[in-house]
Amino acid sequence: MLPGKKYTPEEILFILRRRIWVVLVPFAIVSAGMAIVARKLPDRYRSEAAILVVPQQVPEAFVKSAVTTSITERLQSIQQQILSRTRLEQIIEEQNLYADLRRTGIMEDVVEKMRTDIDIAVFKGDAFKVSYMGSNPKTVMHVTEKLAGLFIQESLKDREVLTEGTNQFLEGQLEEARRRLQEQEKKLQDYRMKFSGQLPSQLEANLQALNNTQMQIQNVLQTIDRAATQKLMDDRQLEALQADPSAAVGPVGSADPAGANMQVGTTAQKLAMAKNVLSQQQLNGLKDGHPDVQTTQRLIRDLTKQLETESLERPVSADDTNTGLSAAERQRKARLDGLKLEKDQLDKNITALQAEEKRLRSVAASYQQKIDLVPARESEMVELTRDYGTLQGLYSSLLSKKEESNLATNLERRQIGEQFKLLDPARIPERPTSPNRPMLNLLGMVGGLVIGLAIVAFLEYRDASFKTDDEITRILALPVLAVVPLMESDQERTRGFKRRLFVGVGLGTAVVGCLGILVYTFVR
Repeated sequence: MLPGKKYTPEEILFILRRRIWVVLVPFAIVSAGMAIVARKLPDRYRSEAAILVVPQQVPEAFVKSAVTTSITERLQSIQQQILSRTRLEQIIEEQNLYADLRRTGIMEDVVEKMRTDIDIAVFKGDAFKVSYMGSNPKTVMHVTEKLAGLFIQESLKDREVLTEGTNQFLEGQLEEARRRLQEQEKKLQDYRMKFSGQLPSQLEANLQALNNTQMQIQNVLQTIDRAATQKLMDDRQLEALQADPSAAVGPVGSADPAGANMQVGTTAQKLAMAKNVLSQQQLNGLKDGHPDVQTTQRLIRDLTKQLETESLERPVSADDTNTGLSAAERQRKARLDGLKLEKDQLDKNITALQAEEKRLRSVAASYQQKIDLVPARESEMVELTRDYGTLQGLYSSLLSKKEESNLATNLERRQIGEQFKLLDPARIPERPTSPNRPMLNLLGMVGGLVIGLAIVAFLEYRDASFKTDDEITRILALPVLAVVPLMESDQERTRGFKRRLFVGVGLGTAVVGCLGILVYTFVR
């Protein structure tokens, strides 16, 4: 190429006209070659099956599904299972696919080839297509049907496995929570049994029992004081009677509630007076459990037994004159016996009351000890009940989730949950999907034309000759003095014409033949 040379559109057209065969020959050859190659390529057929994702029939508000993954994620999981080597080998052997490749190659390459021929595409969010490409239309349809059936089966199986797995997991967690809850309940039960009476919930009852016990102690102390006072009075009367045998007999009756002034009189008189005292105590509102009432009742029982004994021991013909004692002496003697009997009875009562006081003080100390231990037990109970409440809440939550999982599992078992439904079954393809021969032929023509133009550009780049006198003037900047035309003899002109004619006819024939091949492939 001449330095500084610039091409005008007229020059470009001149170059193309001059080198037209350089453009046409590669164009024809490449186009024809591509047409032949496209013709020789085997036909490939594609069959598709559309599958619709049907939502569960029971509303989500009533039964929540245990499968929460999206359709895209589930498809990827199912796709990995179906496109596994084991599944694809089984389909290859059943349908006798890739027979030539199986004879010359290894099964791993065959499986990989089948994976490239399978296509799965999601569209509209709730449906997807499964397609397979092969050389035999019927085989392609059968393989597509097989793949679609596997997707439907694996979907049902996958959802059931997921729900069963969730159910088993929740069952295990629920059993573990139940075991821990039972252990905690056993700890609480053992703690309550071990520290019964010291628990915070029993504080009010302990305080009430302590108060009642203290009141009983006060009543017992008061009764002991009254009995001790009465005993002191009896001792003074005994001393007075023993010191002065001629002392006057005191009154028979008394209003003392304990019956301590019943000092003289016969046993029958004492019994009557004791009954009067009991009636007076009941009129004063004293209950049967009051210590004074109990003392009077015991006295009545003792006097009744004494009266019965005296009646049995007294002779029928006994007379006051046979005793050898005067009436005053008998009365004094009866009064001494009554005071001694009453004193003995008071000693017994005081002893019993002192024992009761000791017992009540022990009981009060026991209740006080339980009350003092309540704060320590309360902190321990707070810890135990806190752990128990946490475990109980966990158990209730797991139990609720387990019931929901059972509903979801039953939903999948009855196949009324989300499932895949064959929307458009696979059909026998009527025309091949590949190769796209018109597109290949068009690419061949474009490629041939590009190659021809590239050759022309290369030849022009390598050509450094002057073609016109304007090029000399423009490039060399020298004036042209004269132009010498090309002078040829007749023989040279004839040989040149024959050579050009031979080359033109040959190239034209080749171009026409190539174009004929190209047209033939288009027509076919």
